Amino acid sequence: MTGRWARAWRQLPFFVWLLALWMLLWGQFTVLAFVTGLVVVAVVTRVFRLPPVELSGRIDVWWGFVFVVDFLWAVVRGSLTVAWQVLDFRRQPGAAIVGVPMRTDDDLIMTHTAVVASLIPGSLVLEADRANRVLYLHVIGVRSAADLEKQRRDVQHWEERIVRAVGSAAQLAQVRSGMAARDAGGAR
Repeated sequence: MTGRWARAWRQLPFFVWLLALWMLLWGQFTVLAFVTGLVVVAVVTRVFRLPPVELSGRIDVWWGFVFVVDFLWAVVRGSLTVAWQVLDFRRQPGAAIVGVPMRTDDDLIMTHTAVVASLIPGSLVLEADRANRVLYLHVIGVRSAADLEKQRRDVQHWEERIVRAVGSAAQLAQVRSGMAARDAGGAR
């Protein structure tokens, strides 16, 4: 492929995502919404010269499915947990700010992880320290150091799921080595 076509091919998932987002915003999946979405996506990507998003080019359908099912279950579980914490008048749920070190060195994976962590009820990303690869989250339902560690593992779990679904082979190796180091440290 020539340079122009190769760039367009790598950017195709980004364009499709913007088009889907446009149609979701309008709540319509019609031909008119599709055509106007194409126009808007073309204008946005030409007028606002964003840096190219380098995707890994690897999509694992099975791990993508696992991610979606796991995410939906986490949203339901998080909603029920937060609702219970609100209705439990015997005690306050407790809150904390937790720093979660990312295992991969990719801005897109870090962004996806932050979005997923914020969409699950009970946590909200406050800051993303890009230089040190750390996400800082405000979480509720924390009463002990073990609860903090569980929150860190949960966010790293989402990073792992995202990398398994769309990450590169190098990112997958980083996540696996991070998991092995964590397991070796916990085995002591």
